Amino acid sequence: MIHRILAWLVVFLHFSFVIFALFGGLLVLHWRWLYWIQIPAAIWGTVVALCDWNCPLTRMENSLRRAAGVDEYTGGFVQRYLLPASSGGELIKGGKFMLGAAVAVVNLAVYAFVWHMS
Repeated sequence: MIHRILAWLVVFLHFSFVIFALFGGLLVLHWRWLYWIQIPAAIWGTVVALCDWNCPLTRMENSLRRAAGVDEYTGGFVQRYLLPASSGGELIKGGKFMLGAAVAVVNLAVYAFVWHMS
């Protein structure tokens, strides 16, 4: 039971990281010091998506699922939890690439605005 709960905590952490990587630059508008954390998160999120890598959190979740006696899944977190929700269960071709590009574009726009306002 504990492994199942921990697996869901990892899912929550992973989802939170994706949101932070995508939109965390907006927090920099209020807390300027946060860019030290957000820029590496955005770079990591972009590279993982564009290179089609699996995040270590995905491996951790699958390990906890296996320990809980629940089937692991193939593919990554984005394919499992994010893209199916946006495409009626069908994986959009290039969807992970589009997410990585979105992380890069959104953050470049936000940081250009932050730099312009400084």
